[in-house]
Amino acid sequence: MDERRVPAHEGRAEIRERASRFLAFAYPASAPEQAAERVAQLKKQYHDATHVAFAWKIGSGDSTEQRASDAGEPSGTAGKPITAAIESAGVTDVVAAVVRYFGGTKLGTGGLSRAYRRAAEAAIAAAESRTLRETSLVLVTCPYERLGSARRLVRPPDVTLAGESFEAGPVLRLEVLRSRLPGLLADLEEARLSYEVVAES
Repeated sequence: MDERRVPAHEGRAEIRERASRFLAFAYPASAPEQAAERVAQLKKQYHDATHVAFAWKIGSGDSTEQRASDAGEPSGTAGKPITAAIESAGVTDVVAAVVRYFGGTKLGTGGLSRAYRRAAEAAIAAAESRTLRETSLVLVTCPYERLGSARRLVRPPDVTLAGESFEAGPVLRLEVLRSRLPGLLADLEEARLSYEVVAES
């Protein structure tokens, strides 16, 4: 629950099916607004295309946001297969879009679904993936005589020491996995150490 797979970079692919061209794109996106902007850019760039279908998945767990569009294709033949490609890849924080140029031969609903999914899968694969750790940054302030107690709270990989400073007294920067934050805060309270949760990623 503390890690998720996200695209490492932009991915592109192209497939052809009975003279229809499917240009597929996969982009990292950390917010729905960013995903929508990517889709809008593609619609503008490929304004002469027959369809620009897409799907995105942002976040994880209860905070997941998803959207998909068939972009005028028969219901369930474009957005749903693109969503299936995202789920199959096991990634999030991603927007995948497929630009279709109709080649004159109808593919049928099954053929359309397969083509959209295959194109999206290829673009997502081209984008590769990386593991993103969901962590919180906690600043711990303590007198020099309590420094040993503070350092004993470092327990990799759950709690790691991201840095130290000693300008106005010891300050430890602890990076903690999100699910382990309540336990760390309880330990800090028990040790009577001053702290501040300053960031989440």
